[in-house]
Amino acid sequence: MKSLTLSALAFSLAMVGSASAQAPAQAPKLFFENDIVRHALPGQQGPFCVLANQFKRKEAVAWRIRVMQPNGAVADNNFLKSVVVELGNGIKLPARYGPHGNPPTDHFWSMFWTIPDDFPTGSLGYKIHATMADGSVVTWAPFNRPSTLLTVIAGEPAMAPARN
Repeated sequence: MKSLTLSALAFSLAMVGSASAQAPAQAPKLFFENDIVRHALPGQQGPFCVLANQFKRKEAVAWRIRVMQPNGAVADNNFLKSVVVELGNGIKLPARYGPHGNPPTDHFWSMFWTIPDDFPTGSLGYKIHATMADGSVVTWAPFNRPSTLLTVIAGEPAMAPARN
């Protein structure tokens, strides 16, 4: 009985080794840092570039995205083909990599989306898709909690006071 158990164990280990040798290669892991802020639009009152998750129609949501390689190096536009934000309703918004600040203090992927004036209110999830040079895609999504997701609320954006 003991030799039968050892034979079964040896066979099992051989099958595990064989299966791992034939497993398809997985896309490399990437690490994402992301936040959403209110983007400045002409005539609107700030604050801008401050963390937020609730936005009114006609306001602009800006995504700031840093993608990191497993070794800790930044995955910039030389490393990635593209970074795209996909809203919960299927709208896809391409980001671009570049400097931010005047003078620039940081480089990351970014883009903004102005919420249409007839857009429905409520939580709107999103995902971020990073496409590698070989075409493989790594996807990231924020926590799926309605209270922390991007949310469109009723109302009009506050307008900046007129300058004299």
